[in-house]
Amino acid sequence: MSNDGVDSGKRRFLTLATSAVGVVGAGFVAVPFLGSWKPSAKAQAAGAPVEVPLDKLEEGQMVKVEWRGKPVFVVKRSETVVDALKNTTQELKDPESQNIEQQPEYVDGVTRSIRPDVIVLVGICTHLGCVPQHLKETEVDWGGGFFCPCHGSRFDLAGRVFAGVPASKNLQVPPYSYQGNNKIVIGVDEGAA
Repeated sequence: MSNDGVDSGKRRFLTLATSAVGVVGAGFVAVPFLGSWKPSAKAQAAGAPVEVPLDKLEEGQMVKVEWRGKPVFVVKRSETVVDALKNTTQELKDPESQNIEQQPEYVDGVTRSIRPDVIVLVGICTHLGCVPQHLKETEVDWGGGFFCPCHGSRFDLAGRVFAGVPASKNLQVPPYSYQGNNKIVIGVDEGAA
């Protein structure tokens, strides 16, 4: 077969036009496909830092917020409670909070907080994952704290687990920081804020 009657310019144009249509079509397919990999707005909000105002939180009061699908307890403690935390160490499994996986480096070992008057804890029992109840120091004879109704684990108001209960670890302290004196940001490490 001879190429005498073939218009090479027309052939080149048709080849380029077909290629361009193919690239545009592939783009129309690829954009929604790649967009489906992005997390939804709900998923982004679930992992976002959570701000907790402290100005209306009174001594002994607890606020529960959700961060990354987990309950987080924020409790304002009195000076009496903070002083009592130092005297209950013999009754605890890990009184100095030596298990560093349970808390950031920047929190104090005894109070397990940046400021002694406010504690921030992930509200999930370290035994089987139930949500403990907050009990004020005036409501129980063991100084108050958190009680897991599932199997009876008790935690003091620093989230430290008592000896002789099913839970083996202290309640986890999430990463958090202060914005001024009256606001906590859960999910942002101290110093990174």
